[in-house]
Amino acid sequence: MLNSIIKFSITNKLVIGLLTFGLILWGVYSLNQLPVDAVPDITNNQVQVITTSPNLAAVEVERLITVPIEITMATIPEIEEIRSFSRFGLSVVTIVFKEKTGNSGSCRCE
Repeated sequence: MLNSIIKFSITNKLVIGLLTFGLILWGVYSLNQLPVDAVPDITNNQVQVITTSPNLAAVEVERLITVPIEITMATIPEIEEIRSFSRFGLSVVTIVFKEKTGNSGSCRCE
């Protein structure tokens, strides 16, 4: 049976080419028709605190801005991790929440 399929494919290259092209077109059409919710949401829940202070060096930004924000944010429940970096005049603190945390997990801190 496999030999007959191979023999048919070799002798009828045009038919096989058209079938392959049709299959590719059908696949592209089907891909475009997929609903957006068919692709799972793989993003995590996170909040970024971005602070600028143009007159401070990186070490001062770390000491005066980044570390106090990290200490304050560490008290929030359901935190998975806290990442931060400090540059000249810029502090970015990223707080990543656990997967099942809803909107109530992220609070407003003043």
